[in-house]
Amino acid sequence: MISVIVPVHNEEEVMLELYGRLKAEAERWNESFEVLMVDDGSTDSSWQMIQQFHESDSRWKGIRLGRNFGHQAAISAGLHFSKGDCVIIMDADLQDPPEEIHRFIEKWKEGWDVVFALRTHRKEGLFKRFCYKAFYRMLSALSHVSIPMDAGDFCLMDRRVVNILGTMPERSRFIRGLRSWVGFRQTAVAYERLGRAAGKAKYTYGKLIKLALDGIVSFTSTPLKLATLLGFGTSVVALFAGAFFFLTRIFPGFFSELGFPVVPGFASVIIAVFFWAEFSSYAWESWENTFPAYMKKSRRAHFGPLWTC
Repeated sequence: MISVIVPVHNEEEVMLELYGRLKAEAERWNESFEVLMVDDGSTDSSWQMIQQFHESDSRWKGIRLGRNFGHQAAISAGLHFSKGDCVIIMDADLQDPPEEIHRFIEKWKEGWDVVFALRTHRKEGLFKRFCYKAFYRMLSALSHVSIPMDAGDFCLMDRRVVNILGTMPERSRFIRGLRSWVGFRQTAVAYERLGRAAGKAKYTYGKLIKLALDGIVSFTSTPLKLATLLGFGTSVVALFAGAFFFLTRIFPGFFSELGFPVVPGFASVIIAVFFWAEFSSYAWESWENTFPAYMKKSRRAHFGPLWTC
């Protein structure tokens, strides 16, 4: 069986076209299939439309997250509940054309474990295209893992790869990086990434920046090295500041004449701030990773196999 995972966030304008095109494409495969549409906290009628699709065709199933956890978390939820021998990931906005999926399946049947789409051209604006290119090239230069440039989440993964991804503990996930990290036999399929079929882009610049930071932090040691240097620098400054304020307490008259009067409590505050700067980034990362990647709304709905998570 083939599983198709489609993360959805406020995509009511494109849902009917997605359903029609993906269903027509799936019928060409001559394989049993399921489509898992993951509603990532939509506030429009996307979830109601997913329910309608399921009522029309039980192979279309839905996963409903408790709120908007983000694109990568929605994909992770779909991977967790998928049952197929291989799993395909595509976006709901039809920038990833369903008509290309049969090429992935052909490669999989040839023995490839991961088949990812390589974008030859993008229809986004000039500035966004520049940002994408700059990010992928910077990540390629810094990363200890070979992550293909201009390859997104549109891909096919064999069940063995999906099972390994399911055992990985990362919460802030960068799926395309994890996909490269696990290895196995991987190949690319070139395609032209289309513009959105309808609606507005849901990936804001803020979300794109967060995704980029997750990728850089997860797959390069450069941020850790910079944080270590920053921590060392702030520690040195804190030590010198401590020594300076210690001397002002011993020789208050001398330093007062130089314009550094003793202010009660000032020294302890300044030194504490410098020392805290060294550890704050590590404390934030540790705190963030104590939370699950997503939360389910309920275990199973009353209408059979349609998951509402």
